[in-house]
Amino acid sequence: MLPAADSKILAGGVDEAGRGPLAGPVYAACVVLNPSHVILGLADSKQLSEKQRDSLALEIKRHALAWAIASATVEEIDRINILQASLLAMQRAVQSLPFTPERVLIDGKHSPRLDCEVQTIVNGDRLIPAISAASILAKTARDAEMLRLHQIYPHYGFDRHKGYPTKAHFQALQQHGACEIHRQSFAPVKAVIHRML
Repeated sequence: MLPAADSKILAGGVDEAGRGPLAGPVYAACVVLNPSHVILGLADSKQLSEKQRDSLALEIKRHALAWAIASATVEEIDRINILQASLLAMQRAVQSLPFTPERVLIDGKHSPRLDCEVQTIVNGDRLIPAISAASILAKTARDAEMLRLHQIYPHYGFDRHKGYPTKAHFQALQQHGACEIHRQSFAPVKAVIHRML
């Protein structure tokens, strides 16, 4: 059951970005939208162009009542698995807000442990504007981090694929091996590491 559009409960939307890549941290964001300032064009970040995401991210940061972005490291992903690391990033994002929302709406089926009411919503990033906003902030923040990491590890093409398992990324892995920001617990990376031992 989705929250009523006219609900007076102050709700934060939460989503993550970067569960699928072979490299880099996973990011999450929490956004509490301002009901008196509607942001047009909010949608699942995957359905938006980079230019649209960047423009909306600026508007969200400017007009939301509150927002926060957090991440979990590659080391944490490898230690506790990607699902738990995603939930950890979500928890950190919510806890980084300047206040605790009365309710948190989370995209998907899983939720982190939080000190407020929590509701999970499958496809929430397409259905709930606050979750859409969170998906946009998480995605743009992670993309910016992957562009920064590209400067440190230029051989892998992180500026193009952002760590996702593309053909070009697999070719770079085969040629150069895994680097420090590759997720060693992920099967394709593990296979490359074992091959090069």
